[in-house]
Amino acid sequence: QVQLVESGGGLVQAGGSLRLSCAASGRTFSSYYMGWFRQAPGKEREFVAAIRWSTRYYADSVKGRFTISRDNAKTTVYLSMNSLNAEDTAVYYCAAGSSRWDGPYNYWGQGTQVTVSS
Repeated sequence: QVQLVESGGGLVQAGGSLRLSCAASGRTFSSYYMGWFRQAPGKEREFVAAIRWSTRYYADSVKGRFTISRDNAKTTVYLSMNSLNAEDTAVYYCAAGSSRWDGPYNYWGQGTQVTVSS
């Protein structure tokens, strides 16, 4: 069982930056794919980024602006977001899975709201 708790969301102006954190419980954290997803109002949840060991995966919409990283000692995964725009407004979810970077993900956090004002 893995429990995930996100933090770091908030309100930011367009062009600004935020860093999301996801604290995970569980002794096998280092072997999991850790992913970030987001869901904007009225839209489907979409993949943002994932990481396993040192390999990273990104959605085209965030490449060059977002960076996913992890600290296995702290069992925490981060999402650093730069050059934010209104289209990045969404609830961001952390997820953990053992299969593939594109899913399925077995464990999910409760989400953290990111709002970008233009």
